Amino acid sequence: MAKNTPRRSSLTDPSRLPPMDPDGDNSLQVVIETPKGSRNKYAFDVDLKIFELKKVLPAGMTFPYDFGFIPSTIAEDGDPVDVLVLMDEPAFPGCLLKCRAIGVIEGEQGKKKSKERNDRIVAVERDNHSFAHVKHVRDLGKKFLRELEEFFVNYHDLTGKKYRIVDVKGPSEARRRIDDGMRAQKHVRH
Repeated sequence: MAKNTPRRSSLTDPSRLPPMDPDGDNSLQVVIETPKGSRNKYAFDVDLKIFELKKVLPAGMTFPYDFGFIPSTIAEDGDPVDVLVLMDEPAFPGCLLKCRAIGVIEGEQGKKKSKERNDRIVAVERDNHSFAHVKHVRDLGKKFLRELEEFFVNYHDLTGKKYRIVDVKGPSEARRRIDDGMRAQKHVRH
């Protein structure tokens, strides 16, 4: 290869993948940034095309489940649509999962005048065993949901940001948020 020839990346930019499984089974595609059980919070840097360590949670606090994003979407906070994925074993940063949405945890972050929405889709990985029976977020039970809500409130509190749970809704509302994110991304590209 010539000295001045730019090198091509051999990896796909995960942020540009289609949001839905191209095989047509209506599954969401979710790119994992932070695996279940990790104290390290990773995020995909679109400009550098690499997963970057963003912060380390304090001892005793870990991500309760895999956390990632739906590619080719933009949420109200300007980032891709966030997803918390329930599955048997942790994935790894950059892993592509096929999932089905079971609900959404609606949340707001920031102070009164500068509040913005920061919702989290809750999804189940397509081939898992432990959560195969879960069709709606309420099937997880009130205690399970409360623990997820508390994780997000405490996570934001560590960074000095206020986070408030607005509501928890089912798969049809989750799908509406995903569709909104897909439309928002299309407007940015055109």
